[in-house]
Amino acid sequence: MVRLKKPMKRANKAMFLAAVAGFGLMALMGLVDNPGARADAEPQTTGTALESELCRDVGRWIDPETQNRLTNRDVLAGAARSQVLLLGETHTSKEDHLWQLQTLAGLYALTPELVIGFEAFPRSVQPVLDDWSAGKLSEDDFLRQTKWAEVWAYDADLYMPLFDFARQNRIPMIALNVDRGLISRVGRNGWDAVPEDAREGITTPAAALPAYSESLASVYLAATAHRRDASKDVQTVEDVLETDGFQNFVDAQLTWDRAMAEALAQSAEANPDAVVVGIAGRGHVERGFGIPHQLEDLGISAVTSLVTVDRERACAGLEPDVADAVFLVEDRGKNAPVPNRPRLGVAIQPGPDGGLLLSEVVTGSIAEAADLTAGDIVLSAAGAELTTPSDLVEIIQRQAPGTWLPLDVDRNGERLTLIAKFPSDRDSVQ
Repeated sequence: MVRLKKPMKRANKAMFLAAVAGFGLMALMGLVDNPGARADAEPQTTGTALESELCRDVGRWIDPETQNRLTNRDVLAGAARSQVLLLGETHTSKEDHLWQLQTLAGLYALTPELVIGFEAFPRSVQPVLDDWSAGKLSEDDFLRQTKWAEVWAYDADLYMPLFDFARQNRIPMIALNVDRGLISRVGRNGWDAVPEDAREGITTPAAALPAYSESLASVYLAATAHRRDASKDVQTVEDVLETDGFQNFVDAQLTWDRAMAEALAQSAEANPDAVVVGIAGRGHVERGFGIPHQLEDLGISAVTSLVTVDRERACAGLEPDVADAVFLVEDRGKNAPVPNRPRLGVAIQPGPDGGLLLSEVVTGSIAEAADLTAGDIVLSAAGAELTTPSDLVEIIQRQAPGTWLPLDVDRNGERLTLIAKFPSDRDSVQ
């Protein structure tokens, strides 16, 4: 697969290191050490492996291009000079959210002018975010009014420290996302088929970079594997690139990227003295393919992209253009949050013709063990028809430890009944 450097990489790196230099000699001292990554899927580890000592040294910033260590001062000084700072995450990773909170706190110590944007919220709930940041809502009211269980559905406990940090410091929060119905519509019919008055104000996205299309083709191939007969022609990334439906898939991803980029750009223009932070899935951030590419098209070039890397990936290999800097964390699988309530382990949204579409199935989850896959449409649970994501959430929350939950699923036109088995020890639920 051809790997292209993101167009902004050199400009960003020069800006990033210039900011570090401006911070003073103490910051530069961190650069002398030279020891030794959905469309939110983990990126491939095809880069150069870090030296064994460095890849085990968690709690360190690393320049993935040079493999130099960076200090907190290095990274935060560069981030403080940015118009937009992107903190890419894996939505289910406790380590990622702890790192985001730490980075926000460090950045706030350098520049109190912050705005924090979240992929988790559609624009329609912006008034609720305003009330939360102003201290007018309880946590329960905040989650209910933002329709968290319907719209995002990931464990709210992972995100609440970030929301509390914003409220405690009266930092404005902005909604980066659009209604999932728009993304679904583009995915079915393509961007050009959606009337302008139905695009929620989103302008036409910049075309995908070739390497982004190839990366998305890999995701598309994996996500649609269960729908294809093994004898069919579409078996490789190259095959996917030639299919008609794939371009609609790309259009949907670009719409998502563009929506978040426009929200960040508008906030940056309205708050020229602030650093606008974007909390979004790493697939929208890494290698400059998603949000950074759209920001550049919108005229926002002072962008810093940061992500975490766990030990296993760092030791296997790190792509030099994955981000401007990476933070080494413990292996995510060994530090997963322990929920205090049943979780199926899926991301859901309303289906195109009823039921609930599974847009993601978490690895190691109850859903994966039940043979649920991304693209399935769940029609009913325990005999109850499902029309909104909250219908399924409520049923799961009522599920007692050690019980089985029958799910009626539409998989490419075939109706299946699958059984989700909840462990007897609730603490072991993924």
